[in-house]
Order: sequence, then structure tokens, then C-alpha cells
Amino acid sequence: MDSLQDKFDSIIFDLDGTLWDSTETITRAWQAALAQAPYMSHEVMTRERVRSITGMTYDRIFETLFPALTTEQRAEVQRLCSIAELDILHKQGGTLYPDLAETLAYLGEKYKLYIVSNCQSGYIELFLDLHNMHPYFRAHQCYGTKGNPKADNIKDIVNDHELKSPVYVGDTFGDHESASKAGVPFIFASYGFGQVTGGQVATIDSFRELKQLL
Repeated sequence: MDSLQDKFDSIIFDLDGTLWDSTETITRAWQAALAQAPYMSHEVMTRERVRSITGMTYDRIFETLFPALTTEQRAEVQRLCSIAELDILHKQGGTLYPDLAETLAYLGEKYKLYIVSNCQSGYIELFLDLHNMHPYFRAHQCYGTKGNPKADNIKDIVNDHELKSPVYVGDTFGDHESASKAGVPFIFASYGFGQVTGGQVATIDSFRELKQLL
């Protein structure tokens, strides 16, 4: 692996598929939420379905999963799933990728660390609270804050914190596209949920590899 040391002053991370995997917990939460809507009683939520939409904006997720619903029905399902998701995550959390805290502590000595995700409001805060991750990150931004696409949220972090040479770490092609639109180099986390075939400055097969790379 070629070293990228001294090339960046900051690292912006995606959350799902990059820092943790919460798909099993979210699957259970969404299934419970769907049971509350009579017109959704036939729907079966699986981990594969949840993984397939990871990285999309929260609105786009429900448009993709339930295209046949009316606008009103989809809004109700999204509300029910949002409530159930945060509730169950508070109790059960997600699965952190191996050596996450150790690697973040190492990186934090050299770089400013941030999170930008397409999640709902409260989701990043839950991750930070539940796993005592606040000390590692200086700020975060998500889709739920302003309803803006990820590229704009990356730009906000870069501009608000006057970052000179940031790099974005994510696990999907959407992450790659967003980083590119924001003018930020991209490191692909291949252990996550998506595929990126080219254009990244590096690929990591585990989170701990960032210590060697950066």
C-alpha cells in the first residue's frame, strides 16, 4: 500500500459501512415499524434490503424501497421507521468495525476528524453518544440537518472549518461521487456495503489500514 502521509490535514468519514454496521439493528427496527401500518403488513424487511439503500438520503431510501405507496403513506412509513430506528439503536447500537477507537485516536493526533452522512438528524449523535466517540471528532453534518446532498455537506465542513487538504473516506459509489463533486479526494473502504471501480486515491480493506496509509 502506497503511503499518503503528509498529503492531508483532515479526514472526513462516512458513517454506515465505514465506521460501523447498524444494518441488523435497523432491519429489526423497520420491521417493527412496518407492523404499525396496516397497509404494510405484507412487507418483509431484510438486512439485504437495508444494505442495498445504505448511503442514500433518508427521503430517497423510502422512495426506493416503497415506490407503490402514496406520498402520504410513504411519509407515515418514513416517520414510523425513523422513530423505531433511533429507539432501538439507543438500546442495541451497531457493530463498530475492528480497532475503530484505536485507529481514530492515532489519526486524531495528526489530522482533524469529521463525519458527514446522509442519515437523519440524531443518528450521528447517537453513534457518538453510544460508543463514546465524541473525543475523536471535531464536528459532523448530515442530510437531516438541512436536507442538502452529501456533496454540499462535505463542502460545508471544508468551508466552515477552513480545511486546506481534506480527504473523504467512504464505502459506496455515492460517497465517491459526493466527494468528487465537493472537490475532495476519496479513499474507498472496500469492507463496507458498496463498490467503487476507480477514481479513488487509495483502497482500504479494513479500518485499521488507515494507520498504515495515513
